[in-house]
Amino acid sequence: MTQYTDYIVEQAKKLLSIDSPSGYTKEVARYLADEFTRLGYHPEITVKGGVLVDIGGTNTEDAVFLEAHVDTLGGMVAEIKGNGRLRITNIGGMNANNAEAENCRVVTKFDGSYEGTCQLINASVHVNGEYSETKRTFDSVEVVLDEKTSSKEETEKLGIQVGDFVCFDPRTRVTEKGYIKSRFLDDKLSAAILLGYAKYLKDENVTPQRRIYEHFTVFEEVGHGGSASVPAGVTEAISVDMGCVGDGLTCTEHQVSICAKDSGGPYHYDVVTDLVKAGKEAGVDYAIDVYPYYGSDVECTLRAGYDIRHGLIGPGVYASHGYERSHKDGVDNTLNLLKAYLG
Repeated sequence: MTQYTDYIVEQAKKLLSIDSPSGYTKEVARYLADEFTRLGYHPEITVKGGVLVDIGGTNTEDAVFLEAHVDTLGGMVAEIKGNGRLRITNIGGMNANNAEAENCRVVTKFDGSYEGTCQLINASVHVNGEYSETKRTFDSVEVVLDEKTSSKEETEKLGIQVGDFVCFDPRTRVTEKGYIKSRFLDDKLSAAILLGYAKYLKDENVTPQRRIYEHFTVFEEVGHGGSASVPAGVTEAISVDMGCVGDGLTCTEHQVSICAKDSGGPYHYDVVTDLVKAGKEAGVDYAIDVYPYYGSDVECTLRAGYDIRHGLIGPGVYASHGYERSHKDGVDNTLNLLKAYLG
């Protein structure tokens, strides 16, 4: 393990503890800004709500833009039902199969937050003979509030209304064997790695040859996180997001994944090649993979019209958009690849 592993894992736990579904991210952005300030940097909260940090480097005409996102999946109240329970709509790729039986919080605009659980409608197997056959969708599950309410009017009196955010419990756990388990490792684990890289530069007094900016986006899960806030002089953007683990792929939770192609097409050949070369020379445990169902912030940056090269790396994460798992080894290998590639 690198000397920065504990810092990264602790920062990941803190980021994961802050509710931040896309559109409700002020608190996590403020935390990031405060932590970068504590490290000695001068972060900027963008108009869109992300966090942009210049972490140093000499060549400002060939700068690198590192992107990670701190927005997550979640839900929003779509209807207060007659029985006082809530029909919700998903934010991003939240899946009803994974949301069922999870604890959640309904965040009101003016009246605080309320605890609840996302359950199948008529959730008791001793009562519902069609429990196993029912397809899980956001029309067949509902949020049951931990409040004494049995009507629409009683729920409305709590201050809950359509448009309120529903935040799901991440259930974060780090095991003795080094496994990191939680919802929303995509992409708060990589955000913590970028914090660790910035801490490494500051602690070791390292000045990279190229200027490096870190951008923490807040709308990645809904498709436009990286579409703005690219500083002048940036010629290359690298998304530091989760690496896919699953059938047909080679990456494990112990490695850093270098993505050659995803659903948006191939990543820039020179960037992928140079990442592989840097990883090989530094003895980093990496895997090269093609992701079948994936899109990243840097592709959004390209679609916004920026003339840049692009790449994608990240620690291997299993069970994406569900209860995800990675490992401290994957954290170390991702940090070491950044150090080898950028300085």
